Amino acid sequence: MSKKIAIGADHAGFPYKQPITEWLEQNGYEVTDYGTHSADSADYPDFAHPVASAVENGEFETGVLLCGSGQGVCITANKHQGIRAALVWEPTLAELTRQHNNANIICLPVRFIELDKALECVEKFLNTEFEGGRHQTRVSKIAC
Repeated sequence: MSKKIAIGADHAGFPYKQPITEWLEQNGYEVTDYGTHSADSADYPDFAHPVASAVENGEFETGVLLCGSGQGVCITANKHQGIRAALVWEPTLAELTRQHNNANIICLPVRFIELDKALECVEKFLNTEFEGGRHQTRVSKIAC
């Protein structure tokens, strides 16, 4: 995967955004932060749309989105054509969504996952390749 990553979070995801950004940078990734920049209440679409748009238009190959349940950012990101955002809370899910769904945005539920597990999920997501083959046939049927 590309070494350029877009990241965004609402207030609930904010506590993990900086540690994940730091981990990404320590591992050679160039990170663009789409906010939020504080724990003040914020609306998840305000951050999910810019991250999804940046991935959709090819500026980034992948993105990381964070919110309390992961659901809001995931639903929002998946409104964009060409986005395959996946809600992930276990490393095996991160691996499978890359292998089988060619997911390009990982969505993490900060209120339901420990930071160490979130980092492990990000690592698996970024280091797993899409298998293609029969999975490409299925992925090709996703777009409306």
